[in-house]
Parts: sequence; C-alpha cells; structure tokens
Amino acid sequence: MYVIIVGAGNIGTPLIEIATGDRNEVVVVERNSEKAEAAATRYDCLVLNADATVSETLDEAGIERADALISTTDQDATNIMVSLLAMERDVPAIVSVVHNPEHMKLFERIGVSTMENPQSLIAEYLYRAVKRPSIKDYMKVGDTAEVFEITVDTDAPIDGKTLREANESDLLTDDFLIVAIERDGVDDRSPITPRGDTRIEAGDLLTVYAAEGATPDVTDVFGHYEDHELK
Repeated sequence: MYVIIVGAGNIGTPLIEIATGDRNEVVVVERNSEKAEAAATRYDCLVLNADATVSETLDEAGIERADALISTTDQDATNIMVSLLAMERDVPAIVSVVHNPEHMKLFERIGVSTMENPQSLIAEYLYRAVKRPSIKDYMKVGDTAEVFEITVDTDAPIDGKTLREANESDLLTDDFLIVAIERDGVDDRSPITPRGDTRIEAGDLLTVYAAEGATPDVTDVFGHYEDHELK
C-alpha cells in the first residue's frame, strides 16, 4: 500500500513506524526540518521537508498513486486543507486527526474519516489504567458499549464454569458476552472461539463486549473487585 503521512510529530512518528514496519511504501511530509531529518534518519521511507498544504508538495509525494493519506498535524486547519487537496486528487482513503471537537462536523461534511482529540483519548486510557487496573485494553463502541480484555482471576465466579453454566447461573447476561479466549498452553496461541461447552479457566485472557461498559457488575464476574474500592 502506498501511504502518505502528513506530520512526523507525537502522533505521526509512531504511525510511520507501524506503516513502514508493515512493509508499506510510505512518504512522509513534515514542515519542521528537525522532525523531518529525524524521521528520515530513523525510518526506511521518503521524507519531504515541505508544506503539505501546497499542491506541488503532494505532487512530489506521489499523491496520484497514493492508496491512503493520513494527516496527523496539531493544527486542524492544516489537516482540513490537506484532506481537501487529497479529495481533489481522488485518494481512496483519507484519515485525519481532529483536535477540536467543534471541528468534527466539518470533517464529516467533507467526507473525511477522523480520530477525535487523541490527547483526550490518551488521558482517558491512562485514567482507566489507574481506576480499573484489571482491564488490559479497551475500545469504546458508541456512547456506552465497550470491548475490553480482562484476565480471569483465581476463584472468580466464572472460573471452572462452561459458558452454558455461566449463563444458567446468570453470570452472563444479554448485556455482555465473551467473544474470544486466549489461554497459555495452547500451541498456536490462536484465540479460542467461545461455545456453550467452552470452560473458562483462571488465567484466561478474555475479550468481552459489554453494552454498558466495564462496570463493576461485569468485572466482578471475572474476580476483579477493585472498581468497588475506587468508586
């Protein structure tokens, strides 16, 4: 995949690492000379020390053959302008960071996929790590639902039960379900697909969908009661 990344700052830099590590053909456009030089030295990609809001810069970046453009600068105005230029060139996939929530509708109106206020997302993730240390990773779905990973503690209410038994005991409800299981000792480390006769064991890493999020009523099922103490 041919990817143009605009910005080599706090968001763009790890993105460059991921994109190049996945063997994509990557071109980076960075206005700051020091950041551009750092990216060029560290990563196997073409780096242009130039202004991405100038059409000629995007031409030099090869926008006519780009499969995707991702704008990661800390200025929404710049991200909007770059996105509009990419749309004029019919880039198939255009994604941008949005720092000011008030600008979200503008990005949506022009048809750009967005990631809202990454600083707030990071802050929320860090706070979540303190408040609910049992949650290994999580993702919001809509306003309240969440998908998260949690390890089954020893002597948890669900430990040793099949999913059918857990359902019959009202440990599992219609509001949340187990969608994947990772277990030490499984040779290929592939997630186990949960079925009615699948037995949950202490130490299992579960991927869980919860309609109301990772509330204490949900995490209690897996033997984690710290949320009650931190409320």
